[in-house]
Amino acid sequence: MNLRNACLAASVLCLASWQASAQTLSVGDDAPALEVSKWAKGEKVNRLEKDRTYVVEFWATWCGPCRTSIPHLTELQKKYKDKGIQFVGVSVWEQDQDKVDPFVKSMGDKMDYSVALDDVPEGKKGNKGKMAQAWMTASESNGIPTAFIVKAGKVAWIGHPMAMDKPLEKVASGDFDIAKAASDFREEKAKEKKLMAIFAKLRSLGRTATTKEQMAVLDEAIAENPALEGTFGFQKYMLMFQAGDDGASAYGTKLVEGPIKDEAQALNQLAWSNLDPDSRVDAAKRDVKLALKAATRADELTNGENGPILDTLALAYFRNGEPARALKAQEKAVKLMGDGNAGMIERLEQYRKAVEDKKP
Repeated sequence: MNLRNACLAASVLCLASWQASAQTLSVGDDAPALEVSKWAKGEKVNRLEKDRTYVVEFWATWCGPCRTSIPHLTELQKKYKDKGIQFVGVSVWEQDQDKVDPFVKSMGDKMDYSVALDDVPEGKKGNKGKMAQAWMTASESNGIPTAFIVKAGKVAWIGHPMAMDKPLEKVASGDFDIAKAASDFREEKAKEKKLMAIFAKLRSLGRTATTKEQMAVLDEAIAENPALEGTFGFQKYMLMFQAGDDGASAYGTKLVEGPIKDEAQALNQLAWSNLDPDSRVDAAKRDVKLALKAATRADELTNGENGPILDTLALAYFRNGEPARALKAQEKAVKLMGDGNAGMIERLEQYRKAVEDKKP
């Protein structure tokens, strides 16, 4: 399973398990304690001081998206160090904590902030670590990487670290209303509950549900609340695409230009669905121009610093007859992701050979 499909599968599992936990930690609440077994790198933080601001970020050695966000966290730590903001990365959900030290060492300067290991009681699994329970489970944060901004001892923000720039800037500037942030967070959680009801309805159809039946649920949800097209539009597109629907490209273009234009991961998934060499969808039903449009926008949203998105963009360039641009994008993707992804290395060599073959 490639990284994109693994991430997509993980998100589905997260949605399925969302109802299993009860939220006891929210924005505006007192931040839980730091309970770690050891420090792997950087300054040791014994407790969260009330007169300081912290970013507590949860990650794991096996998590591809975590590897992508780590250099960005390093950049933010450098940017805000003089403003007294301390970054702490906590490894959670590890099956083997002995892998953490070698991983941190291999990251070198790309991971330049305090790094600790969750305190997992003897005989317990990684997800039963003290911080995994008190922070992640308590806040219903079912996926990593997840970051918490803590200001004056209170949780000020919870979300994906790649989406943290603006909230952190606001918190650092002092122009931050934690009461409003708490209210907004509660509203967002309420929306999630409504979304879960729709996902539950889809699941209730069972594995034998037809595309028409699934589309009917999505269309009904979007008709009742057009704002949900940003959430369910991609699922609708994928149903159309996989069924070979002639209207898939037109609907995909509508999404890219509107409902998902600011959703980097959805754009990336849409692009990859049209490029995936392992896809069973007939090549004639794929739209490589749409893929390039979606991948280019996803790359813009992530400032050209997301390895999997750059990998998609490179393949989009290649399929659109631009091997030189494909090679440049892939070289950057491999640099960001390391040399552990065989598929990315194979594509890099493919683009390099194509560029060489074009030379007079």
